[in-house]
Amino acid sequence: MLKSIIISLRALLLLTVICGIIYPLFITGIAQTFFKSQSGGSLIKQDADIVGSELIAQPFKKASYFWVRPSAADYATVPSGAANQSFTSKKLQDAVLARAQAFGKSDLQEVPSDLLLSSGSGLDPHISPEAAFFQLPRVAKARKLTVAELQNIVTQSIESPQFGVFGDSRVNVLLLNRILDTMALTRD
Repeated sequence: MLKSIIISLRALLLLTVICGIIYPLFITGIAQTFFKSQSGGSLIKQDADIVGSELIAQPFKKASYFWVRPSAADYATVPSGAANQSFTSKKLQDAVLARAQAFGKSDLQEVPSDLLLSSGSGLDPHISPEAAFFQLPRVAKARKLTVAELQNIVTQSIESPQFGVFGDSRVNVLLLNRILDTMALTRD
């Protein structure tokens, strides 16, 4: 019996070292060697300051910015997740109506659904091209651009589905807003 316990403890120790130390260090080394940006969180920097991540949404409230999808977790990464409210939920219906009214619409059919409903994680940094085009008049007016100029920038910012087949075309809101900010700096 004592021999079985010793063998079991050795196996536990060996597997702990292999699976808990060697394997994670090996994978981390590969990731940091070949995918340095992604393994560091796909952070976006301006000068020496980190302004966000390509992978995590952040709220934009100003009229001069494109807005991301709503977040059930208020864009916090630790408690991220969906609201898990059904379509019959009065709370969800009120929230969706308030979001539509923030766009100046009372008819929900006029607003793209990804601007009304949060994503599963509540941290999705992308919106559909339709949602970006929907916001063109507001952002163009606030930035004193023509809708056509802004539409061209949005069109160039559309990302294709992953590997050409997974998911839908999308627009990364942070990257799009950064392009607009950079454009504004060069015009001044």
